[in-house]
Amino acid sequence: MKKRVELSSYCLIISALSTALMCGVLVYALKQPDDELAIGILVAVIILLLLSTLFYMPLYISLDNGCLNIVRPLRVKSIPLSKIADVKLCPPTMGAIRICGSGGWFGWYGWFREKDLGKYFAYYGKASDCFLVTLDNGKKYMLGCKDAPEMVKEIAKTING
Repeated sequence: MKKRVELSSYCLIISALSTALMCGVLVYALKQPDDELAIGILVAVIILLLLSTLFYMPLYISLDNGCLNIVRPLRVKSIPLSKIADVKLCPPTMGAIRICGSGGWFGWYGWFREKDLGKYFAYYGKASDCFLVTLDNGKKYMLGCKDAPEMVKEIAKTING
């Protein structure tokens, strides 16, 4: 089973505006004479931001070979189904505090904390598509994909026997 992560309208707007702004600042900086060090630093920062996005931005979530896979452009995060203690539909609340991560630039990813849920790592594009995966060691992942109820049902069926 493979389900695509869809970005919300908010994510699409924030992503487009942020990327356009970074490109505009870069073009402006490149047109300025005699400030090669500042331009080099700016280029390095923009490259690091884009690479971090490619490293964490979720593309789709799949179930195969006994693993729950979070597929990202540069890596795949695999969680063995045998390590999953619980899975449930659970959209994040507006009270989530971002510890370190993205709050809408090409999705939500990174460490977040909520009063009711505690600390979790998020990989999702729309809050309405989310489900919470709790591992047997207590780690939590807030994941999101198209047709999340079907994905939760399939994971639950597998982990419950």
